[in-house]
Amino acid sequence: MPENRYNVLFLCTGNSARSILAEAILNHVGRDRFRAFSAGSHPAGQVNPCAVELLAKQGLAVDGLRSKSWDEFAAAGAPPIDFVFTVCDNAAGEVCPVWPGKPMTAHWGIEDPAAAAGGEEAKRKAFSKAFAELNRRISLFVSLPLPTLDAMAIKRELDQIGRLREKGE
Repeated sequence: MPENRYNVLFLCTGNSARSILAEAILNHVGRDRFRAFSAGSHPAGQVNPCAVELLAKQGLAVDGLRSKSWDEFAAAGAPPIDFVFTVCDNAAGEVCPVWPGKPMTAHWGIEDPAAAAGGEEAKRKAFSKAFAELNRRISLFVSLPLPTLDAMAIKRELDQIGRLREKGE
């Protein structure tokens, strides 16, 4: 892995909510050391409006966010990926493409805020919860001293971060 800037791919089935939130968060908090992307196995074709609203409210960039297939990142000419994080349980169980460079992978399952039952307020609350969980995990990830850790230690840390929930732990 390069010592200066890492490419990170967040995967979800639809690439409309959780993976989009993660992409925007990491590009904001890790802008000097990380470049984040997101994709889906079956992209929805559009970013969930609640995700865009929340990101804008948080002061994060929303320009350029789009729902796209993970095939873009397995194709020739794609940026080399150092880390792949699945953020939904469905994507974690799917057979992923073979990523060039054999990136380190981890599952960081987050409940789907787009599937929240109830009205607009319930959806906003679910998106806020997903944002908080992702923000916490990504903040821990960017604080890891990656150049000083061996691959096994990094994998252990990534898996531990994936087990964290919004409060407690």
